[in-house]
Amino acid sequence: MPDLMLELFSEEIPARMQQRASEDLRKLVTNELVEAGLTYEGARGFATPRRLALTVHGLTARSADTREERKGPKVGAPQKALDGFMRAAGLDSIAAAQIQSDPKKGEFYVAVIEKPGRPAQDIIAAIMPSIIRNFPWPKSMRWGARSTQPDALRWVRPLRSILCTFGPEAEDTEIVAFEVDGIASGDRTFGHRFMAPAAIRIRRFDDYTDKLNAAKVVLDGSRREEIILQEAKNLAFSQTLDLVEDAALLHEVAGLVEWPVVLMGTFDERFLALPDEVIQLTIRVNQKCFVLRDPKTGALTNRFILVSNLLASDGGRQITAGNEKVVRARLSDAMFFWDTDLKTPLQNRVEKLGNIIFHEMLGTQLERVARIKALASELAPIVGADREEAGRAADLCKADLVTEMVGEFPELQGLMGRYYASAQGESDAVAAACQDHYRPQGPGDTVPSDPVSVCVALADKLDTLAGFWLIDEKPTGSKDPYALRRAALGVIRLILDGDFSVSLAPVIRQAGLRQSGGSDAGATAIADDLLSFLHDRLKVYLRDQGRRHDLIDAVLGEGADDLRLVARRVEALGAFLESDDGVALLAGSKRAANILRAEEKKERKSFTGAVSANLLQLDAEKTLAKAVENAVVQARTAVEAQDFAAAMTALSQLRTPVDAFFDEVMVNDDDAAIRENRLNLLNRIREATLTVADFSKIEG
Repeated sequence: MPDLMLELFSEEIPARMQQRASEDLRKLVTNELVEAGLTYEGARGFATPRRLALTVHGLTARSADTREERKGPKVGAPQKALDGFMRAAGLDSIAAAQIQSDPKKGEFYVAVIEKPGRPAQDIIAAIMPSIIRNFPWPKSMRWGARSTQPDALRWVRPLRSILCTFGPEAEDTEIVAFEVDGIASGDRTFGHRFMAPAAIRIRRFDDYTDKLNAAKVVLDGSRREEIILQEAKNLAFSQTLDLVEDAALLHEVAGLVEWPVVLMGTFDERFLALPDEVIQLTIRVNQKCFVLRDPKTGALTNRFILVSNLLASDGGRQITAGNEKVVRARLSDAMFFWDTDLKTPLQNRVEKLGNIIFHEMLGTQLERVARIKALASELAPIVGADREEAGRAADLCKADLVTEMVGEFPELQGLMGRYYASAQGESDAVAAACQDHYRPQGPGDTVPSDPVSVCVALADKLDTLAGFWLIDEKPTGSKDPYALRRAALGVIRLILDGDFSVSLAPVIRQAGLRQSGGSDAGATAIADDLLSFLHDRLKVYLRDQGRRHDLIDAVLGEGADDLRLVARRVEALGAFLESDDGVALLAGSKRAANILRAEEKKERKSFTGAVSANLLQLDAEKTLAKAVENAVVQARTAVEAQDFAAAMTALSQLRTPVDAFFDEVMVNDDDAAIRENRLNLLNRIREATLTVADFSKIEG
């Protein structure tokens, strides 16, 4: 079957747009082909810094003929109905329609619409101009003499040529002829901008990749990544060094070159006095280069890896020297920032946070620091942190925002706070909290374990949540501009990973009081709504951890504000329900609940009265009554002690007496008093299980 080969060749395609663009091209073309009645076996898109390419394999040579019968109005219908039918069916006159009979409905018109298939070349030529003109670039431009025309082509950078061929495998192909803004499609492309700029004639995808490779262009981006990574590792190994791998940088660099050439540069050893992260970020951001590490010490070295797009005649010496010059200048700037920042203690920078607006309705970073400090002071004894250290860490946690280094590299906020805090003699706990209070920043980020870091991290996130709840800037649908879901997940992970229990409702209420200016009603409303939001995020988190959704609902009551205890209850309940006792008790409790529900609906009353020992007639109900009372006491005591395994053990004692009760006792006794007493006993079973969870919400 024939193949389609397409290339859109331009001056430049930014690296950040290449992957999305190649996928967009594949989807747009194949969707249109299928819509036009063609089928294909496979399609794959490619991108380099100068071209978008697409190959579609096994494309049918022609779309199929189609025949459609469209039913119309009855014979003798009003002319208006006939006119509408003819317009919809594309008929010139009603005489072109057929007349069919139905024994019940009589005679009616039918239009037979036959459409012959079209050659694939014609379909491709018809769809491509629109796809190119309407290509979804995030940013595009017009150029040349026609740029002032309203219908001028827009492209990410000037589009220079279009290659489009079609034909069977192993045979000669044909050019699919079309034109876009004066650019006619053809069968030619161009090699590397400098090393092989001449035009190349292409027939199909196989010779396209081979000829491009000969012209110093590696088409496949993943292959360029493999080349860069392997050659960088080999070059580092030759100098007994290790490459510090960076997947995001590797992907970006592979999008900057068509023919990757890996080289090694050096910088002055004096710059190694800078923190490793500063060196790596400076070289990464400014020169897109990789850093190297000493495998023995783990420390960075004064070598770096650069990737050129040119196989230079001098072996890359001038290219390397140019990169070294820029790296030296940028590291000099970083060293100046570092030295300047160290001259002013973090404490002396705190007041400058008053110049940074956190949010126009939530005040400055200085005001926020005051709230975080107050909240951290309340949380410190709960999480086991030293109150003074927690307060000191809260004081300094945002101070690095006004340093020269963070001003240049915002990505280093927190990290530089830790370095500067350590340099000025703060304790390890305070210094660590300056960095770790931002964590965890996502599901894959680490959770701090030091109590001071945990304390300030919780205070920071709870203040953020309470503030945005106060101004009604909650997440809606897929929109979450302030990353509040991430902050809530951070609160949950900090609590579940920590060795402490905290009742969140009063803590949130205090945070709300500070945000609302002392309005208790406003703070309570914030606490209730925010706790509900945290419950929703906890459900998502626990489900992602493999916990059953029905068990979470069974445990997560309206007032459950200790999320760690909720998680422990879910775990204990899950283990209990995997046992024979758990399965049997669940079945018995559901049977009791169903009977109660039916009787309560019938008599419009609740059976919540005390169980009268005098009305217990049979041994089975006497045994159950005693077992229930014992189980309730033991389960409540265990829950208060946060021993949920013991609470489940207490409930398990009900299995045998519950089974015996339903085997030997008729609940609906003829004696009304005995019947009501037995229904009250069933309610006590329900109350016993509620000490641990709402069994009615458990499936099964």
